[in-house]
Amino acid sequence: PRPDQRHIRVQDCYELADMLAVEFNIEGNPFAPAMASDRPGLRDYPGFMAIALAVAPAQCTLVPDGNAQLTSDHGFDLEKDGERLRPIIRQLTGRGIRVSLFMDPVEHQIRLAREVGADRIELYTGPYATAHSSGHCQDVLARYSDAARFAASIGLGVNAGHDLNLDNLPSFAEALPALREVSIGHAFTVDCIERGLASTVRAYQQCLGK
Repeated sequence: PRPDQRHIRVQDCYELADMLAVEFNIEGNPFAPAMASDRPGLRDYPGFMAIALAVAPAQCTLVPDGNAQLTSDHGFDLEKDGERLRPIIRQLTGRGIRVSLFMDPVEHQIRLAREVGADRIELYTGPYATAHSSGHCQDVLARYSDAARFAASIGLGVNAGHDLNLDNLPSFAEALPALREVSIGHAFTVDCIERGLASTVRAYQQCLGK
């Protein structure tokens, strides 16, 4: 739920929370403030934390994106934002909400994620997807594998997301056996249109070894 509400509307968060019988993850920038909506029919944005605390999802994935970004394109710099995040993470985990931080595959940053209280990291996989499409991804994939192993060794769960699809997910999942969760949006939607929902779900499960 971004302030511009172009990914998901505020009301959708509350309605999904009421109807879902599966784990609910809400992803967004925890520093996003309240903002009046300029779109007809959309309620005002109350701020990301107001939504998260009201809905109390199973997991919050905190992402450092701003309104000017088309979508998330980098992980947190915890040397800069770690102390701002620490009380936010404490507030969420105190409500029983698991916290995952959107991170680049950089060991010292991942260590800081643990120090500020995160339960998991979500590795930003845009660079891997770009490398995979060029056919030269082994070095990049090794960085992600090393980062995931390090995260697991210090007690962090490992999620991943961004530009993953049926072509590049199998190699990624094989290289990261500790992987717990992947976030896939547009590719999944397009595959559902072409293949149907049930077939697409099965295809992604097979990519993940299920």
